Amino acid sequence: MNNSPETTLTPSPPSPDATARRRNPYLAFALRAGAGVAVVTVILWRVDARPVFHALASERFGWFGAAIAIYLAGQAISTWRWRLLAGLNAIDGPFHEYLAYYFVGMFTNLFVPGLIGGDAARALYLGRRHNRIGAAVASVVYDRGIGLAALFWFAAAAALTIRTIALPAALTRAVWLAGALTFAGWLAAPLIGRAATNLGGRAGRFVEPILPYLRRPLATVPAIILSLVLQASIAAAQFLIARGLGLPTPLAAFMLCVPIANVVASLPVTLNGLGVREAAYLILFGYAGVARPDAIALGLLWFAATTLGGMTGVVAFITTRLPTPDDYDSTFTPFAVSAGDSTMQNRR
Repeated sequence: MNNSPETTLTPSPPSPDATARRRNPYLAFALRAGAGVAVVTVILWRVDARPVFHALASERFGWFGAAIAIYLAGQAISTWRWRLLAGLNAIDGPFHEYLAYYFVGMFTNLFVPGLIGGDAARALYLGRRHNRIGAAVASVVYDRGIGLAALFWFAAAAALTIRTIALPAALTRAVWLAGALTFAGWLAAPLIGRAATNLGGRAGRFVEPILPYLRRPLATVPAIILSLVLQASIAAAQFLIARGLGLPTPLAAFMLCVPIANVVASLPVTLNGLGVREAAYLILFGYAGVARPDAIALGLLWFAATTLGGMTGVVAFITTRLPTPDDYDSTFTPFAVSAGDSTMQNRR
């Protein structure tokens, strides 16, 4: 463990401008949530809400519960990926530590806009645990980047190999192009890292924590494989939800349509892709023969499954205290709170 601090912070009273900036994320959260609800409302109005609600009511809880279980297993896969990437930046730690921080971030995502809130939370926990904020932030940023790149690659591979569903040629070409460009960027990482090494001053210090990933892209292959497994599990989970709705749609349709829809839903427009995903499902699953009410219900049920799965992170959020400098040279165990501590004290 590296015990030399990367930065020394001097506390100062927050200015009114800083307070206003801190409020902006919550305004953005409200706007994105409102935008998602508005899009869903328009879709229900255009399609007729009654068949959608009937489909939602027909979902069988066993299949829905199995989808949530697969989603949570996927979060464990994501944790493993993050731990592998952090290890490339010389941040060691047991899996349960990373799992706790990942679930803290997962729970935070429910109440902070987009993915930024949860990513910032897990970077803060890991960085303060090891006194390496810069390297922790780099691990989270690259973890998110690898996950997004693998999503593009999975979608491109599915569009290239699955022929049972005829998507528009323009859409297929766009998916292939996105996959090819991100793959080219991954191959060019050493060149980018070499150029970044020559940067000096503040820019050089800024990119330094990300250099271990740029210099050795092949070392990230295990993390990429885990990302591809994760994408397959997400498609499989929604296949189970469809089975709960009584839909005969084949698994191949989910392997093709879900990753493409997730590329669109990953845009930070609404809360966790609400509304955007349903609109994408209307189009994509329409080519697979899924009725419009069923496609909308499928998207809403997946949103509900991920929200309920994210709520399980409350256990880690409550029981895992934010590390302090006293923990750098001591054994620190997440999911452990002393009897006399309150939640607010633990997050001081």
